[in-house]
Amino acid sequence: MIVNNSDDIGVTERGVMDFELGKSYGELQLGENASFSKTITETDVYLFAGISGDFNPMHVNEAFAKQTPFKTRIAHGTLPLSLIAPVLGTKLPGLGTVAVEISCRFKAPTFFGDTITASARVTEKIEKKRWVRLALTWKNQRNELIAEGEAVVIPPPQKPPV
Repeated sequence: MIVNNSDDIGVTERGVMDFELGKSYGELQLGENASFSKTITETDVYLFAGISGDFNPMHVNEAFAKQTPFKTRIAHGTLPLSLIAPVLGTKLPGLGTVAVEISCRFKAPTFFGDTITASARVTEKIEKKRWVRLALTWKNQRNELIAEGEAVVIPPPQKPPV
């Protein structure tokens, strides 16, 4: 019996975590998609600089950034790209997914205050390995493409029968 239930995770009476795995290879359908959105703040950029060690003044110094082609600070390119993690890891395929490969090409900068939507769409099921290929896009609130790419993932195992 689950005592504390959220969307995917609960705690059993014995205090053991109970997880709802994401979709297995067999459950995934071509064309299936999911997304996650977040507004990128100045705080996010400074925290990301601390985590990544990238203190490039283009991200953290407005006086310097005014001299760049962007005329203001921009977020680290990999900050909005990291928003694909909650898509793959919690939505599609979901909990239990292992990323094997992620590639992308940047198309436009992300500015402070931009709301980025990271999306994934199943484009291929690789039968031999039971892996899945997904098309990835990142768009801002004006529907401008920030980056595009693809991922290859190992979906979670098939759920045991209840």
